[in-house]
Amino acid sequence: MARARSIAVAQTIPVRGDVDANVEQHVRLVRAAAEEQAQVLVFPELSLTGYELDLASALAFSQCDPRLAPLLDAASLSSMTLVVGAPVRIGLRLYIGALIISANRTVGLYTKRHLGAFPASASCDGVVPPAEAAIFHAGRRNPLVRFGSHSAAVAICADTGRPSHPQQAADRGARTYLASMFVIPSELERETASLRAYAVQHSMTVAFANYGGPSGGLASGGRSAIWSEKGEVLAQFEANGVGVAAAVERRAGWRSGTIMLGGA
Repeated sequence: MARARSIAVAQTIPVRGDVDANVEQHVRLVRAAAEEQAQVLVFPELSLTGYELDLASALAFSQCDPRLAPLLDAASLSSMTLVVGAPVRIGLRLYIGALIISANRTVGLYTKRHLGAFPASASCDGVVPPAEAAIFHAGRRNPLVRFGSHSAAVAICADTGRPSHPQQAADRGARTYLASMFVIPSELERETASLRAYAVQHSMTVAFANYGGPSGGLASGGRSAIWSEKGEVLAQFEANGVGVAAAVERRAGWRSGTIMLGGA
């Protein structure tokens, strides 16, 4: 078999618009994932700011953003690749991005290809976020994530709703599909069933990172998880809270673990 893989998902509860606090939480989660010997750690959609679309322009990142310095340090110290969510500005345009921070301190970028919107019924405070297309542009950047001897593909939330997206990932040789998402409770069963089906259909390990609490006036379903190529749940986090779920592949099979962060 190919060399072992160690995959982890981070479940976060972002502080609205507080990038410093969210970066600190990310670093703590990297340390937790390192305890599970993770090679790659994926965070939810817009994890560095929260799903706060009204703040996206003011808080937008670039690939060389100095606010990423603690995450570059954490990736380097832990020999881990991080996939973190943020609004990203390229020229005059704003995108929903996944910043791919490698252990060698380089930063790649995936941009969300398919923009979405939440139904009015999803709101938990009476305020519905605008459709993403009113703020962001659809992106086309789609690098593979290299970790160890393996390749992974990235997806951001609504991207996973297009069956062609995981199909293209498999066609490019990805054995792991990293889904950076924000899924509300009413959509959780449908979304996770689709991700599990993609794992089986394309013989890929699928990792799903979700928020563990509300963001942008919307509740989150939590339950971040990892599925094997056979659709088996390898690791799954709780519905609420902050922590990591990890799965480590060995010759004898998969080993899993979860770590909850206290006081997060």
